[in-house]
Amino acid sequence: RKPPGTNTQSRTAMAIRCQFEGSNEIGVVSRLTNAYALTCIGNSESFYSVFQSELADHIPVVHASIAGCRFVGRVTVGNRRGLLVPNTTGDQELQHLRNALPDVSRGVPSSA
Repeated sequence: RKPPGTNTQSRTAMAIRCQFEGSNEIGVVSRLTNAYALTCIGNSESFYSVFQSELADHIPVVHASIAGCRFVGRVTVGNRRGLLVPNTTGDQELQHLRNALPDVSRGVPSSA
């Protein structure tokens, strides 16, 4: 007998290895939520292809920068309800995020 609260449907766990320009610190340059994935803008096509091939059928993969930098995972916090970005985020970067995020996460506040 299964313990209470256990899902009766089988789930496939995904665990994929990837590097960004020789670094294993992928959480610095990416942010993954249950509604979208953010990856930094850069030259590492093999890094992006991992996100695209594994996630694009399920959630949008958004390429972005924050304050002109590539460390999008380090300075953002998000979930399916929204995304918080630092006040140093540029107006064009903020508009790109608003346009690229799915409707359920349009909670990116305007800069003050």
